[in-house]
Amino acid sequence: MRQWANAATVGVLAIFGLSIQAAAAELIVLAGQGNVPGVRELGAAFALRSGHKVTVLEETGAALEKRISEGPADVITLGPEAMSERAKKGDVVANSVTPYMLAGLGISVRAGAPKPDISTVDAYKATLLAAKSIGYSRGCSGEHVAQGIEQLGLTETLKAKTVRTGAGTGPVTFFLAKGDFELGIQQTNIMVGVPGTDYVGPVPGNLNKPCPNSVGMLRVSKEQDAARAMLAFMVSPEGAVLLRKAHEEPAPK
Repeated sequence: MRQWANAATVGVLAIFGLSIQAAAAELIVLAGQGNVPGVRELGAAFALRSGHKVTVLEETGAALEKRISEGPADVITLGPEAMSERAKKGDVVANSVTPYMLAGLGISVRAGAPKPDISTVDAYKATLLAAKSIGYSRGCSGEHVAQGIEQLGLTETLKAKTVRTGAGTGPVTFFLAKGDFELGIQQTNIMVGVPGTDYVGPVPGNLNKPCPNSVGMLRVSKEQDAARAMLAFMVSPEGAVLLRKAHEEPAPK
């Protein structure tokens, strides 16, 4: 009788195990360059908590469009304007869209180079004027850097020594590490800890205008329940802790 009971228990556990395995989803998250650090933290924690598999992809160009229109893909992170356009086109399920994080601006130099003083707005201005060359991107962070430079009245003064990166060519730190310029400015979350560079600190004061980011579920998702569960996790208090670990801030409620 005991042997039969043990066999029955094993059988039940095996069936239960199979049901869990069958219920586990494989989620693909499409994340832009400025979203990857936080999304990887969130994805790993959500996978551990839920049993679902989460893969974060940084696709661009035709590969991104193919994923969005044909899949496989479930969740996407974008800036608010780009997300709104995707929702209007029907690529993203409109009622799933939610702001989830803010990424502030930071400054880096090449590894081993002296770290300039950026502790105040005046010190930051002096550092920009003293730099031989400055690099920043063409995306949201680049627009906000340019706005800050304009606010300081330095647009024309710095134009000749400014390098703009972007258009899928790589983050600012990639070019900074190669020596293409002396000072790099971009989102802190993608600057900290990059080999060949040293992070100096955040852009000071009201010149540090963060880039907002939203998350939504793609129309082509075949795992919509799991995708919605991940979206909820991304804006949860636990998610906020993980975002801060990646040098990001949760979006205001």
